[in-house]
Amino acid sequence: MSEISIRPLERSDREWVAHFLDETWGTTVIVSRGKTLYGHLLPGFMAERALETAGDDAPTDDPPKRNLGLVTLSIVGDECEFATLNSLTESEGIGSALVTAVEHWALEAGIKRLWLVTTNDNLAALKFWQKRDYELVAVHRNAIAAARRIKPQIPITGIDGIIIRDEIELEKLL
Repeated sequence: MSEISIRPLERSDREWVAHFLDETWGTTVIVSRGKTLYGHLLPGFMAERALETAGDDAPTDDPPKRNLGLVTLSIVGDECEFATLNSLTESEGIGSALVTAVEHWALEAGIKRLWLVTTNDNLAALKFWQKRDYELVAVHRNAIAAARRIKPQIPITGIDGIIIRDEIELEKLL
């Protein structure tokens, strides 16, 4: 199996990003801390892997690739929010590779704070981010009620039947 490669999103990726977000998030609209973001228009990074070719085809300079994951970012001043992070398969290091790519880019770009918001039902996300040294910095109680006024697609009940109610903010200072 070939290695995962991470690259910045390009204009030509926007259609794929829009379809991907529609499939995984139900819409391209992302609501975080009361603001609306359009995920398919945000900068970010894509994880991909070269497709294996059958037979003895000669290698090409640009072999076809399979998209494996996506991270989108909202950058304001010297802060960068992870708007979305998704991988198509779990436990293969795709999410970690995307986060590492963002962290390296952020250091070079002079970003001082990386942060994100997840919901109270997403225990796997809380575990994922804390394992990568992101700290819990705030619980925004009942914030999802306001988010649902902007994005009614947010379900009432989330993972493991937990009522989605609060936004939990995590950060890493660089």
